[in-house]
Amino acid sequence: MNELAFDGQNPDVGLLYNINDLARYAPGWLDRTVEFTGQYGLVAAMAVLLLVSWWRGARRQGDDAPSAVAGVVWAGLAALIAVLLNVPVRSLVQRPRPFADHQNLDVLLHGTSGFSFVSDRSAFTMAVGVGLFMVHRRAGLTGIALAMAEGFTRVFVGVHYPTDVIGGFALGTATALLLAPLAMLLLGPAMTALARTWAGALVRSAKPVRKAPVRGEPYPEPTACDKDLAA
Repeated sequence: MNELAFDGQNPDVGLLYNINDLARYAPGWLDRTVEFTGQYGLVAAMAVLLLVSWWRGARRQGDDAPSAVAGVVWAGLAALIAVLLNVPVRSLVQRPRPFADHQNLDVLLHGTSGFSFVSDRSAFTMAVGVGLFMVHRRAGLTGIALAMAEGFTRVFVGVHYPTDVIGGFALGTATALLLAPLAMLLLGPAMTALARTWAGALVRSAKPVRKAPVRGEPYPEPTACDKDLAA
């Protein structure tokens, strides 16, 4: 395995070879597993995570459900915006793929074209993770972990430099955080309005929230649902 050299060699290239060498010496089934996971599995996992977060936000947040759902919607939109913002970045930097400039890479994902910096998938997945983190920490941390795994696979299969992945993480994070105030300013009222329509079940809690009465007021009478649960 190549040593990560800093003596005259670009550290980015050295780290690229070190990570990609894992693919060279790994058994074929592991290479295929990482390739499939990076290409399809982790993105699909992100989609499932968004849907689960939507469901949790709509079902368990009570009166705050529309705001929680708005945050999940923003996580998905932030990912798409990050990918769109990457279009001019790639055109400006025009960095070739690693296998175009460096020999002896074990390229597992053939047919990949376009410029290398920054990694679309890294930006996409990290935007989802950071966006979810602002709504639900556990879901957000799961998303960030999936994003880091996605970034690793892109270097492992030989189609991105490590700095392409880091740049993608930075772009996704910046998009999710910096545009969040404006996005929530628009999405919050939109989800609240949607909650009052026939499609309101998508964004409002299935359980009515019973607020504690003001001091001196009697507690509200139990609902039929409460009586059924008590029985």
